[in-house]
Amino acid sequence: MINFELQGEYIPLIQLLKATNLVQTGGEAQIVVTEGEVKYNGQVDYRKRLKVKKGDVVEFRKQTIRII
Repeated sequence: MINFELQGEYIPLIQLLKATNLVQTGGEAQIVVTEGEVKYNGQVDYRKRLKVKKGDVVEFRKQTIRII
């Protein structure tokens, strides 16, 4: 479990994946999102510009990110 402390109102999903070092580049993040590898609050989500906010949970490659 990764606890990610949000520093504003939201963080775009692609930036979150990069900030937690689960992907190396923004391009890689876009690919994994469009291929349906990322779950947002329990559901697969294909939106690259999804605004992730406090209380949300993102799952990717057996890692869970909780936004605090």
